[in-house]
Amino acid sequence: MVEALIGSVISALSTGLGAIPILFMRKVTHRLRDILLAYAAGIMTSASLYSLIPEALGQSNLLVLFIGILAGSIVLLVLEMYIPHIDLENPESRPFNIEGKAFLIIAAITMHNLPEGLSVGVSYASGDDSLGNLIALSIGLQNAPEGFLVALFLVNQNIGRFKALGIATLTGAVEIVTSIIGYSLSSVVDGLVPYGLAFAAGAMMFIVYKELIPESHGDGNQRVATISFILGLITMITLTELF
Repeated sequence: MVEALIGSVISALSTGLGAIPILFMRKVTHRLRDILLAYAAGIMTSASLYSLIPEALGQSNLLVLFIGILAGSIVLLVLEMYIPHIDLENPESRPFNIEGKAFLIIAAITMHNLPEGLSVGVSYASGDDSLGNLIALSIGLQNAPEGFLVALFLVNQNIGRFKALGIATLTGAVEIVTSIIGYSLSSVVDGLVPYGLAFAAGAMMFIVYKELIPESHGDGNQRVATISFILGLITMITLTELF
């Protein structure tokens, strides 16, 4: 439980760490944004396909894997249906006032962080601390650019830099709660861990394909984003083998 708590805290606080540069800069190029998002997509894809799915299969069977992945995808699909997508770089394209846009993006990011925290908790509950550490690291690496983009959006909505940093950090803090919930449920309910691992894989891959990859291929940066995605894959595979 202690390991799960530490891992979830580190993963969640990565959102705030990623937002720290907002204190020193106001603008970020579309190219850099696409590179960061694609790299995060590669990290999460590798964590799902190279760690979560094999571990779920090792503890169960194809049926459990199918149910878990489908459940994770459906949950994220429902969230997407009820939480409108907002282009962080072009917020003017949405018909909300400043306060409304700020609140909506905070709510959206917070809700999308719920299954990520669950992924960390379930991974630690599998009994393999190295898997838990790996998933916490992958989620943390994904949270860093996300935190920066959220803080950038808030600053562009005339919210103070330190306040924007604090809000961005809090959007990741919800992962600590869901991580504890995931760990507790998996520890109490027999046979839940492989379902949880598959659920986490489905949720992460949904985020990758629905959000990160499409967002990273805007503004003609497909080639550099693709290279960044591959580097993200290689990074996580290397970390998996080393640790």
